[in-house]
Amino acid sequence: MDFAFSEEQEELGRTVRAFLAHTSPETETRRLMEAPEGFDRALWRRMGTELGLQGLAIPEEYGGAGCGPVEVGVVMEEMGRALLCAPFLSSAVLATTTLLRCADEDARKRLLPGLATGELVGTLALTEDSARWDAAGVQLTARESNGSWLLTGHKMFVLDGATADVVLTVARTGDGVGVFWVDGDAAGLTREPLPTMDPTRRQARLDYRDVPATRLRTHGDGWDLVSEVLDRAAVALAAEQVGVASRALDMAVDYAKVRHQFGRPIGSFQAVKHLLADVLLEVESARAAAHYALLASENEDPELPAVASLAKAFCSDAGVQATEENIQVHGGIGFTWEHPAHLYLKRAKTSQLLFGDPAYHRELLARRIGMEKDKGAA
Repeated sequence: MDFAFSEEQEELGRTVRAFLAHTSPETETRRLMEAPEGFDRALWRRMGTELGLQGLAIPEEYGGAGCGPVEVGVVMEEMGRALLCAPFLSSAVLATTTLLRCADEDARKRLLPGLATGELVGTLALTEDSARWDAAGVQLTARESNGSWLLTGHKMFVLDGATADVVLTVARTGDGVGVFWVDGDAAGLTREPLPTMDPTRRQARLDYRDVPATRLRTHGDGWDLVSEVLDRAAVALAAEQVGVASRALDMAVDYAKVRHQFGRPIGSFQAVKHLLADVLLEVESARAAAHYALLASENEDPELPAVASLAKAFCSDAGVQATEENIQVHGGIGFTWEHPAHLYLKRAKTSQLLFGDPAYHRELLARRIGMEKDKGAA
């Protein structure tokens, strides 16, 4: 299998990198880290209307570009390099994928055009206090009353949950697990931003008190849809982790060339050479894993669930290793607030846990290839 991107996909990456270099430098990242919403809505709309980034995976009939997971992965990698403060993962990946993979044409027609242009921000609310990524972790309840649905309970660690206009909520019903469309300003919904290690990616607690909701139609049980969305989101996040790791490696190499000790660049010392060579091997291996997973997602490969877990586990570890070694190479300055190295480490550490940590995905991989009995059933 050819893991290389096409010329058009490479050009997309170059275009996004140039755009982010101009609109999202480190100074802007630090400004948005302190901003109430955590991102610039004007820039978010520009990304949708000028570049069409939020609509890459959305079919043309709903106002998108009609591309696929590979193009989304190209963009995610560049956003990882730039540490972009924006709800792309929550809106253009989680919410959009949920709508595209469900069986609800009415919801697609009503929501996807707004998500494609950036007029709407969406997210998927799944995890609760247990922080579990399986069906057993879903405790928020949905009950039907006079032909409509009401949600009661709470969700934790919801990506961009405090600012999303559309909150697709996973809830337990009398017949299993369902996915529900909730407006961000719905009556009875309370949203509270959570303090996080990574201030460039916001999370929130959402409390539901008989919140009115619309149930999305699904192909079978709702958890099948959620599981499929999580696999595809893990692949997109793996691509972002490659961008984070790659940028950390570049920072370390550049610094090793200019930092002198004992009259010579530290990059000339064998120990530093070996360290950076090890990181390079991890980054390139992670890139291959992420690209393979993106192609599996693009081609509807039946092995996608196993490949997604493999890529998420490997790319998570590679991202943490690269960002930790970047700080190691920088020495004392790498630990300071003023230097950006710690921002990449924080993104890598939180992404490592998002959608399940490497240990969880290795166990999931073992189950998916038949090495271990599934213990995560509802």
